[in-house]
Amino acid sequence: MSQAGQLTFDLGFRAALGREDFMVGPGNADAVAWIDNWPDWPGPALVVHGPPGCGKSHLASVWRSRAGADDIDTAAKLKAALDQQSPRAGFVIEEDAVAGEDVGLFHLYNRLDECGGHMLLVSREPPARWNNRLPDLMSRLKSAPTAAIAAPDDAMIEAVLVKLFSDRQLQVGPEIIAYLVTRMERSFAAARRVVTAADDASLSQARAITIPLIREIL
Repeated sequence: MSQAGQLTFDLGFRAALGREDFMVGPGNADAVAWIDNWPDWPGPALVVHGPPGCGKSHLASVWRSRAGADDIDTAAKLKAALDQQSPRAGFVIEEDAVAGEDVGLFHLYNRLDECGGHMLLVSREPPARWNNRLPDLMSRLKSAPTAAIAAPDDAMIEAVLVKLFSDRQLQVGPEIIAYLVTRMERSFAAARRVVTAADDASLSQARAITIPLIREIL
């Protein structure tokens, strides 16, 4: 029971993750161009890297849908992909999740190279900064195209906030967005946290999303 005497339920929400929902700016234009240019990549791999919450997962979702790709975010899924007689033509690979599976990743890279398939590797850092990795794998990935997604500027943060509130079907005025942009941390992860907190506080306290509520959250 909330303080206002109202039951609230965490029903979740569905984020808009289509290509048309992705905001393009100077910090991510290169990554978007590579995704849009598929399948005309110069090799089997593309590495997209950037800080948490910067839009890597959104772009990966766009490419996954276009390429009919599978996710590899565990060692078990990597092994299953290698065990397939005819591997899928595309995979989205979370680099952190398979960091200890370089031999398997190396073999998958070679198989995709042979069959004309592709892998989209998503990582916080570019391959040049990955430490203690299999040299044969690294020689291939360091020659693969990489696209960085940079920290957002004010205009991008504003656009992301508008999208995140819209994803949750929350109507907020431009004064709320302007107030947040000048006071919150400059990151996509922070934007997600503050929108989630505003949604939760609005529901639990039966209050509209106003500047006083946002001030409390910050």
